Amino acid sequence: MSAAPQAELNHTAVYASDRRLSAEFLAGILGLEVGAPFGPFLPVDLGNGVTLDYYEKRDEPVQGQHYAFLVPEERFDAMIARLTAAGVTYYADPGHTEPGRVNDLFGGRGAYFDDPDGHNMEIMTRPYVRP
Repeated sequence: MSAAPQAELNHTAVYASDRRLSAEFLAGILGLEVGAPFGPFLPVDLGNGVTLDYYEKRDEPVQGQHYAFLVPEERFDAMIARLTAAGVTYYADPGHTEPGRVNDLFGGRGAYFDDPDGHNMEIMTRPYVRP
């Protein structure tokens, strides 16, 4: 019998200059839907018990963060196609020096792209192998 997890991420706030634009952008790329507003938040349910709660930040610039999404291999190509159709450049590396390419880290595939506020988003089909 395995022990219960010590802690699980339930939700996190994602700051955006336009919460609807940013939430719909990410949901569209990942093939998800934007949920109903919840107070000042606009949620994107990732389907694993974690919600990204988009929060509009109006009085100061949004500081870019990194968000990585483990996605099914069979859905990866569709996500790349949606990025291409939206005119969004994707990269094989987090520094965005290899445009239009995907990586093959840990036997999977991955790519990085910016959302409308400059958050560095990552899609990957295999989790990182940590020491």
